Amino acid sequence: MKDELEIRFANKADVPLILKFIKELAAYEKLLHEVVATEDLLTEHLFGHQPKAEVILGYYENRPVSFALFFHNFSTFLGKPGLYLEDLYVIPEMRGKGFGKTLMVYLANLALKRGCGRFEWWVLDWNRSAIQFYQSIGAIPMSDWTVQRVTGDALIKLAHAI
Repeated sequence: MKDELEIRFANKADVPLILKFIKELAAYEKLLHEVVATEDLLTEHLFGHQPKAEVILGYYENRPVSFALFFHNFSTFLGKPGLYLEDLYVIPEMRGKGFGKTLMVYLANLALKRGCGRFEWWVLDWNRSAIQFYQSIGAIPMSDWTVQRVTGDALIKLAHAI
């Protein structure tokens, strides 16, 4: 089945589908209340003058069943760009068919083609099935690193600190 997954880059017309998938993923992660993305914001940041991220879509039998949103970062230690996967989602009824792995293989090849030295992502610590999947494809958890984030009022406060 995974060999029958057609992968293509998203375009502006796909924004409603991308937002739908983002919301479905957020609901699965119990974070739907945090989604403030809109079609306008996605259009601007994915397809505007200076795109900030890219999206690939997976189709099975002409039906959209998966997506991945990613962007480039940079490793000063490697002196090379990296590919960072923000979101990967496969609709529930299509899970376990190899589509997630097919998207990961596609992105790994894209990273190599673009000269990247790393392919990275985060996974929620309670999502055991995702962790097992990622480890099965060779991912290594970075347990000696912790994620730090500044957002909302804290971001505004920091931006105005002098």
